[in-house]
Amino acid sequence: MRLTNCVEPFILTGKPSVLLTIIVQRRLGVEKLHYRGWSNCYRLSNSLVDLVVTTDVGPRIIRFGFTGEENEFHEYPDMLGKTGGNKWRNYGGHRLWHAPEAEPRTYFPDNWPVKLEPHNSFVRLLQPTETTTGVQKEMDIWLSADKAHVRVTHRLRNANLWAVEFAPWALSVMAPGGTAVIPLPPRGTHPQFLLPTSAIVLWAYTNLSDPRWILTEKYIMLCQDSRAKTPQKAGVVAADGWAAYARNGHLFLVRFNLVPGARYPDMGSCVEVWTDPDMLEVETLGPLTRLEPGAVVEHVEDWFLLRDMPVPRSETDVDQHILPHIKTALSIS
Repeated sequence: MRLTNCVEPFILTGKPSVLLTIIVQRRLGVEKLHYRGWSNCYRLSNSLVDLVVTTDVGPRIIRFGFTGEENEFHEYPDMLGKTGGNKWRNYGGHRLWHAPEAEPRTYFPDNWPVKLEPHNSFVRLLQPTETTTGVQKEMDIWLSADKAHVRVTHRLRNANLWAVEFAPWALSVMAPGGTAVIPLPPRGTHPQFLLPTSAIVLWAYTNLSDPRWILTEKYIMLCQDSRAKTPQKAGVVAADGWAAYARNGHLFLVRFNLVPGARYPDMGSCVEVWTDPDMLEVETLGPLTRLEPGAVVEHVEDWFLLRDMPVPRSETDVDQHILPHIKTALSIS
């Protein structure tokens, strides 16, 4: 579903007027606040969950969680509140990149103010066009009025005078100590299935003998362990349109659109997980797209946050505790 605005937007950046702030609060339940050293942040909330975006840097969703409880996203304390500079910082939270990963293109520093546009049912974050890539990033953020459900529409715009090719890439930096779950496509039997149906993509530093990996018939799981010294990463081809991260009794569930037959980056990966001693990233990708000048590509994620969810350690755990909620989430339009 693509969200459309029913009224003309207005733009907030820096210090908005008192009148504009009141309008935003009444229309969307948005509260302006100081957060972790940044002066210009905005909190979207309902009776269950809240999220915080900052317009001092970004576009970034720096917090998402149950109201009054801990952040599901990881935050880097030594980077919080900082602005400016030409070095890329992983502040934490949720960000938008374009794939495939490359240095320096991917690592354009998002250290500068962004605009916030309140629309009728969502807010939009707009980054100034990246000076080194000619790409502009946007996020539309919609929060359900009464459920722990967020929809983030990621948008990349080609502001160059020539065509470019890339894929939208959404990355959620999760707090340490949890376990990520990626489903494999439905399994089959031989000789009914003679040809391969999917693939697991490995990086040069991926070590499947590392105890953080749990490989089962139907799922791939990756545990975040702050005692580990090396990073790990894997991607999946033809996943089932969801990924999850379980931690401290909560489950962060991401639903995304899979385009059958489309060409994806990273040897076809549409979902990836990456971890190091600090955090674990849940990453979803859209298809590789050739964008003509002025053209736009979108990638949509739906987030759901659930309580009373044990951290899975086996396929049975996922089937019993997570899969029923996946089926419900996939049915929501």
